Amino acid sequence: QVQLVESGGGLVQTGDSLRLSCAASRSAFNTYPIGWFRVPPGREREFISAISQGSRSTFYADSVKGRFTISRDSAKNTVFLQMDSLKPEDTALYYCAARRYTDILLPMRAHEYDSWGQGTQVTVSS
Repeated sequence: QVQLVESGGGLVQTGDSLRLSCAASRSAFNTYPIGWFRVPPGREREFISAISQGSRSTFYADSVKGRFTISRDSAKNTVFLQMDSLKPEDTALYYCAARRYTDILLPMRAHEYDSWGQGTQVTVSS
């Protein structure tokens, strides 16, 4: 497994932007598919976005498509989630996750990942 640390969350207003970071402890992280999930208050965990090994492919949930962008900086062992045009319904605890195996190009289910960060809180006020 790889250790993951999220950062970049905070309290913002509707329409603002935030960039979340997911930093890994190992350079092998750059060969893993990475996903972002969130847990809104009182709701279940939901998939947000994923980036493939080699960063050639990305995928977004409909709820964030066109507003969020996932990217990877291999030199820094870090994956980013740029969040623009934030809405109150984006309020949640955000997690990144890594999958050691590359048999699934863009994992979208929580059980397909085997390493998780501790989460970073994003709160969007109206």
